[in-house]
Amino acid sequence: MLKFDKKDLPNYLTILRFIFVPIIFALIYTEHYLSAFIIFFLSGFTDVLDGRIARKYNLITEWGTLADPLADKITQISTITALIVKKIVPFWILIIITIKELTMIIAGFTIYKQKTIAVKSKWYGKVTTIIFFIAIISSLLSKIYEPFTNISIYIFYIAIFMTIFAGIMYGKDLIIGEIRKKVTI
Repeated sequence: MLKFDKKDLPNYLTILRFIFVPIIFALIYTEHYLSAFIIFFLSGFTDVLDGRIARKYNLITEWGTLADPLADKITQISTITALIVKKIVPFWILIIITIKELTMIIAGFTIYKQKTIAVKSKWYGKVTTIIFFIAIISSLLSKIYEPFTNISIYIFYIAIFMTIFAGIMYGKDLIIGEIRKKVTI
């Protein structure tokens, strides 16, 4: 029998976000947009909650450090994919996000393998995630409330701009980190 341990609460919330992914996709696919909006919003809330709990009570784990951003990306990409399937958002948005995420994964894996420097989450990465969250929310709301239809695509434009900006800034941080490492050796 599984025993609930309070110190694992942030990780349980992250697991819950993984469980939400196919539910959100199915709800969008079956055009239950209000339900998808509610579950997607709840997923975002649990993301914020697990991070706050982990930091406040020093419950940060290696698993959580890896799984939390993975849950974010899987939720974001699968939700946008469902929105594309339903022709709510254009396909090119997914292409840009996928290129950026693959680049970040490859760079992160290379850094992890070399055990050189760690690039921590920065404000521009967090802002990008928040803007994508708002863009997805507005896209779901556009199927419930018509005025959001025109707004959501502009929010996606801002999110794409921030994605490119964040990618450039993280790249700059990696290069500067490598230069500092070589100078101090």
